[in-house]
Amino acid sequence: MSWAWEYEPSEEHVAGGAPPALIAEVEKKADELVRAAAALYLDGTAYQGPSPRGENHLVPGGMFVCQVIPRLERVFILQVTAW
Repeated sequence: MSWAWEYEPSEEHVAGGAPPALIAEVEKKADELVRAAAALYLDGTAYQGPSPRGENHLVPGGMFVCQVIPRLERVFILQVTAW
């Protein structure tokens, strides 16, 4: 398995109706978070500790909430909010 990000439960549920520019910023930041998680949890599938707490990230045009799950090697985008 390799690190990746995804919308949870689906892109439509999490980001439906958000402006395309905001979605692009969220996805760009999600790519950065995946690279950081891969460097921090070198063998994520063998990780035994608790999962990190959910995080809020500000991006141009809004914010999003995500959760890193090392054992699944995933960054889940849980909520996108535009302003």
